Amino acid sequence: MTLPDAFLSRPIAHRAYHDKTQGRPENSRAAIRAAVDAGYGIEIDLQLSADGQAMVFHDYDLTRLTGQPGALALHTAAALGAMPLLHGAEGIPTLPEILTIIAGRSALLIEIKDQDGEMGPNVGPLEQATADALRSYTGPVAIMSFNPYSIMEIRRLAPDLPRGLTTSAYRHEDWAPLPAAVCDRLRDIPDYDRSGASFISHEAFDLSRPRVAELKSQGAAVLCWTIRSPQAEAEARRIAQNVTFEGYPA
Repeated sequence: MTLPDAFLSRPIAHRAYHDKTQGRPENSRAAIRAAVDAGYGIEIDLQLSADGQAMVFHDYDLTRLTGQPGALALHTAAALGAMPLLHGAEGIPTLPEILTIIAGRSALLIEIKDQDGEMGPNVGPLEQATADALRSYTGPVAIMSFNPYSIMEIRRLAPDLPRGLTTSAYRHEDWAPLPAAVCDRLRDIPDYDRSGASFISHEAFDLSRPRVAELKSQGAAVLCWTIRSPQAEAEARRIAQNVTFEGYPA
């Protein structure tokens, strides 16, 4: 499936249009509403709850964003929903809750977080929860992941959903404890074709990588992450067709 034009026409707010000084934590309902109101596309992250629900949350551990210790995966969706996000007034939302808020008004770019820490084939439950939530959703939506096995599973479960790969320079010092051999393998984006991807979202400082140009010449849409200034946005747009941004109004 080709990436819809909606993902190329407006900047995409990284973890939604968050600003904790304004009571809008990342990946929160408030940040989602702000992005819709500002007319931006929206990027969110998904983790899996103990009872198999797709939760809109970036980290594996709860501490940074809630102040509570421990792994998100040890808690049910109901418990996570009752756990307030720091600098906000609401708990951790589920994907269906966020879909109801957006209701097709903004392009939604969903990143499925790797669940086994090795970018390996141990996938399934989070991809199934994601596909189930999106089954009747009619707004512009696309799925991506750093783990190519996750996108291959989405291809199997929901072949009509646009899908892509989140990609990186994979410097091992940035990715430890991910094994160096895995970093070396993923760096050149070897799974683009077999995952049925139609786009990549690449690490911004590494956009000059020849493999990015090669994929773009073959028709891949090129997004990038994460832009934090107008100057960086202008530089990225020399190669990327759109940006994922935070910390300023793109």
